[in-house]
Amino acid sequence: MTVLDNRALNRATLARQHLLARTDASVPEAVAHLCGLQAQEPQEPFIGLWSRLTDFAPGRLDDALTGRTVVRTHLMRRTVHLVTADDALAWRARHDTMLRQRVLATYRSELAGIDVDEVAAAGRAVTADRQPRTMRELVQALEDRWPGPPRRVLGELLVAALVPMAQLPPRGLWRQRAGVRNLPLATWLGRDVDPLPTGDDDPVGQRLLRRYLAAYGPAAGADLRAWCGLAGLPTAVKACREELVVFRDERGRELFDLPDAPRPHPDTPAPVRFLPAFDNAVLGYHDRSRIIDAAHLGLSVAGHRTVLVDGRVTATWTVRDQRLRISPLRPLTAPEQEAVRAEAEDLAAFLDEGVEDVQLDSAQ
Repeated sequence: MTVLDNRALNRATLARQHLLARTDASVPEAVAHLCGLQAQEPQEPFIGLWSRLTDFAPGRLDDALTGRTVVRTHLMRRTVHLVTADDALAWRARHDTMLRQRVLATYRSELAGIDVDEVAAAGRAVTADRQPRTMRELVQALEDRWPGPPRRVLGELLVAALVPMAQLPPRGLWRQRAGVRNLPLATWLGRDVDPLPTGDDDPVGQRLLRRYLAAYGPAAGADLRAWCGLAGLPTAVKACREELVVFRDERGRELFDLPDAPRPHPDTPAPVRFLPAFDNAVLGYHDRSRIIDAAHLGLSVAGHRTVLVDGRVTATWTVRDQRLRISPLRPLTAPEQEAVRAEAEDLAAFLDEGVEDVQLDSAQ
């Protein structure tokens, strides 16, 4: 069985993530291919798309959100993602159990004795008038019946688990700081959430597996589980196994992939790319060694914006006081410094935040 080292996996990831070369795809096409963009920080997806799309303008994402082809919703890992409307409706039922379990596990004591089905029914009744509500307003409508749990806990149970919700614009639009207003997905999109198919072969899980591999493969079952938060989709993997190719990584893990997916030569040059906080190119794996060193893993979950140099997380970056500051994690060669500065200048122009200086620090 062919062994793929970390550099080979890195180049495959970059190719799938449109980080080797920017793509001319539309915003909905790119969001669909990437299986969504993590978006709990509302402005970060704009940076993720800028690094992946040719001549990306923020208005293209704004149009997709206001035009309801892309939607903000809780989905993978119980985090807020931007996903296409089609994917939100097709995938939500498959994630329902995970979403409930994660909220109930997080607030086990606060929600003890609560009948979640009754809360869900009450939440749907409140939202039947098709009026957007903040989480606070939703809780106010229910707290007389469930006065025990803290408001925040009851609110999270409603909007992140029990009632499939969209977070409405202007939340998530370019340079908007609007609060969250919630409306059921079915109301906002004008279509019901797809029911979970019956049967034993998990067709929704199979589609999730194929889509994940197209954007993240080659990958192990543990990587798939880390990305979506579901329990590894063993039935889907078993059903698809004959159509997949199998590799091993340097640790001996079994990796699955689509036969015709790109796996560039490990020596393929990789351009500098600036990534937003919580980018799934880093977070979308259990074993992130293909893209980030073990010593820096904490950066990937702490909300640091990162810079890829030769395909790996090599620096962090911030914008503050009209300065784009880059902090390398290792010494950069002169050509690397030049490439980082050039991409940083382009990023500063895109952000259009009055950046007057690009500061490249020395490695710590």
